Amino acid sequence: MGEVFEFPVRVYYEDTDAGGIVYNANYLKFMERARTEFLRAKGVEQDLLLQEGHAFVVSRTEIDFRSAARFNELLNVITQVIEVKRASLRFSQQILAADGRLVTQAMVQIACVSHPQMKPVAIPEKIKGVLLSAR
Repeated sequence: MGEVFEFPVRVYYEDTDAGGIVYNANYLKFMERARTEFLRAKGVEQDLLLQEGHAFVVSRTEIDFRSAARFNELLNVITQVIEVKRASLRFSQQILAADGRLVTQAMVQIACVSHPQMKPVAIPEKIKGVLLSAR
């Protein structure tokens, strides 16, 4: 596997259900934030990508829920690029609790599309180079 990027997330009350457990869809939000911050750390700003007529969109997600996270827990989202193709890339992501417990893990496939047409296009070469170096 490639370079590991870590992003901390605190579970807020708004992230939980009536039982104080993180609502399942919010794990996807935590992972989205981590991927965005990974790209930002690599010098890839998605708003500039949009201005250039490209966007990254999620095209597939496989997720396994292993244990529950609760209100006020500090989580760590681990992100790694595992595959880079002409017009797509794949991330492996895990969310770990502060005690090291695996909360959830996912494989997330991202497609590069033209914006606003939303048609698949090649990842711009400068960005592809950054992604390949992190793999």
